[in-house]
Amino acid sequence: MDGRTSRGARTREALRRTAFRLFLAEGYEKVTVARIAAGAGVSHMTFFRHFPTKEDVVLRDEYDPMLEELIRARPVDHPPMERIRHAVTTALPAVYRQEREALYLRSRLILRTPALRARMGESAVSSCLAFERGLTPPGENPTPAVRVIAAACTAALTTAITLWVEEGGQSELPDLVEDAFDALLTAGGGTP
Repeated sequence: MDGRTSRGARTREALRRTAFRLFLAEGYEKVTVARIAAGAGVSHMTFFRHFPTKEDVVLRDEYDPMLEELIRARPVDHPPMERIRHAVTTALPAVYRQEREALYLRSRLILRTPALRARMGESAVSSCLAFERGLTPPGENPTPAVRVIAAACTAALTTAITLWVEEGGQSELPDLVEDAFDALLTAGGGTP
């Protein structure tokens, strides 16, 4: 990673941390982009270089490429649903240990803020597409079966996150994700 990329990642993280702190203290609707930028020590133009809108500081994440690679790394003869499950349950615990409070706040903001909830589907579509790409050989289009499996796994993950927020973060998110995938596998099996 070169210095520019590293500096950009640090700036994005500073903007996110500042935004979440302000959202928690004052409410999402009351916080402006200018306040977030000032709190992070950058200009509002720098904010817009990293996030096109205030909503994107909450909605965008860096996890989809990682999940795609983890799915792709699994043997292709493993059932697609299990490949996705393995990717999610491999990546989530480490992220959860380091960023539990930020994940909870982000999820709560998305589910309880009308402007964010209206765009929640975009985040789900992004994850679904990452699952599809991970399951599909490069240069090929995902099959209908792959698209259905990716959508079902996205729904399982979204449901687990929704339950976590609805119960106030009392359970452990990785456990809820495991339960959601168990339910999905029980209901539909693990192969296309």
